[in-house]
Amino acid sequence: MVVVVAVIFSIFIYKVDNSKAQNSANDIPRTEDGTPNLSGVWQAFTTAAVDLEDHNARKGQPGGQSVVVGNEIPYQPWALEKKAENFKNRETEDPLGKCYMPGVPRVTYLPYPFEIVQAEELTVIMYEYSHVFRWIWTNGREFPPALDFWMGESRGHWEGDTLVVEVRNHNDSTWFDHAGNFHSKELRVVERYTPIGPNHIDYEATIEDSEVFTEPWKIKFPLYRRLEENVRVLDYECLEFETPFLPWDELPSPDLPSPPDR
Repeated sequence: MVVVVAVIFSIFIYKVDNSKAQNSANDIPRTEDGTPNLSGVWQAFTTAAVDLEDHNARKGQPGGQSVVVGNEIPYQPWALEKKAENFKNRETEDPLGKCYMPGVPRVTYLPYPFEIVQAEELTVIMYEYSHVFRWIWTNGREFPPALDFWMGESRGHWEGDTLVVEVRNHNDSTWFDHAGNFHSKELRVVERYTPIGPNHIDYEATIEDSEVFTEPWKIKFPLYRRLEENVRVLDYECLEFETPFLPWDELPSPDLPSPPDR
């Protein structure tokens, strides 16, 4: 009797789960040709920009859980030492602190929204951070040879409901996060954007770099559609050299008259 009840319960759960999956698939916005339409404003709500792996709270930064599948980045021994050095010097050496472009995939999990605009042969992603954007050609266009870019070069194709984006031609000057996780020019990233409903995308990125890592590894987290009325991507200007505010009674130049007594 117990076995029969268990079997019936399992069948019920399967049908409910299958129904939910079917409903989610039916709720996904689609283009005229049936491809999922990813157009909209999205944002990742994760602390991966601080550190991809598990980390405690630090001054001015929240603690967070790892987005690395398996919870550990497989560094080669020399690269692990380099990562530790980067971490030690992160406040001055993080390329983002110098207003350089963040690279892929870091740009995806910065704490700023981004907008996807999808057309038949081209998907454009416009990021709030420092006006960065990417063109993702989905028409079979080849990668340019012997070039490197801060944001790499992206080419995409569809596998069912998943937009698969390969990113090559990276430079070696970006980090994955503020903790100093890094890569070489051999970096190759394969992103997978899979809608799991009208307002959520399952984001996954496979990282390959034989110069730095012992094997490929993945990060994974959801992207959320911003649903506020009239939501849009705003301007964010990164300022590397910020002039500190001077106390009112401090003279920026000895040639200027003194401030009045107060």
